[in-house]
Amino acid sequence: METSHGQPSDPRREKQLLEKLRSHPELMERFEAILELTEAPTGTADQIEELLVAEMRRLGNKAMQTWAQSAEEQAAEDLQQKTPGARVRKKRS
Repeated sequence: METSHGQPSDPRREKQLLEKLRSHPELMERFEAILELTEAPTGTADQIEELLVAEMRRLGNKAMQTWAQSAEEQAAEDLQQKTPGARVRKKRS
C-alpha cells in the first residue's frame, strides 16, 4: 500500500509514531490542529498560511518544553547517580 506521496506505508513506523504521540498528548493535539487546517480548506490561502504558521509555532514551543523537561529530568537523574547524597529540587511551574 502507498501513501498519498507515493511512499509505501510502513505499519511498524505508523505504530511507533502513534505510540510516541500517545506518550505526548500535548504534541498530538498540535498535530491534530495542523491536520484539521489542511483538511478543511476554508478561507483564503493567506488566512490558512497564517493559521498554519501559528500552529507550527505552538508545536515548536510545545516540543521545546517537552524536550527541556526531559533534559532536566535526565540531568537530575545523572546527578543522583554520580552523587547519591545530592538533593534535587524540582522547578516550580
